[in-house]
Amino acid sequence: MQIHQKTIQTPLGEMIACAKDEGICLLEFTDRKNIEKQLKSLSKSLDGEIIEKDHFHFKQLEQELKEYFEGKREIFEVPLFVKGTEFQEKVWQLLREIPMGEIRTYKQQSEFLGNPKAIRAVGTANGVNKIAILIPCHRVIGSNGELVGYAGGIWRKQKLLELEKAILF
Repeated sequence: MQIHQKTIQTPLGEMIACAKDEGICLLEFTDRKNIEKQLKSLSKSLDGEIIEKDHFHFKQLEQELKEYFEGKREIFEVPLFVKGTEFQEKVWQLLREIPMGEIRTYKQQSEFLGNPKAIRAVGTANGVNKIAILIPCHRVIGSNGELVGYAGGIWRKQKLLELEKAILF
């Protein structure tokens, strides 16, 4: 089983995208800490070899990212293929439901899941999200209003929220 990989240029830096026929399965900044570990984990979890090769999902992904960074796209339509625990997948789906321009706290996310005490678990699930921007974990902030917990770098989280015209408290 092959997992296709491509490097994509964005205004916030170079990203690695991976795809299978089912959809995009990874989108991360290349300078992310532990990117190699993440690629190995993806290969193992999807039981496939990652190869540098074009894929039909990449064209749509690149077009949608271009529109997003130009301020012309709020919702991504490229298919995603995510694989995690049942809890992680619920957290990732909840992230996708945060409208562009809005932010939530980890506490609010845990409350939406019906488990107000799962703040740390929500934070951990956010942290293992393999699809930056499209599954917008950057829209979740600390309860005190601080920008915390973004593997792509806090400066990128700030830039993404500014691009989305999110109002921070």
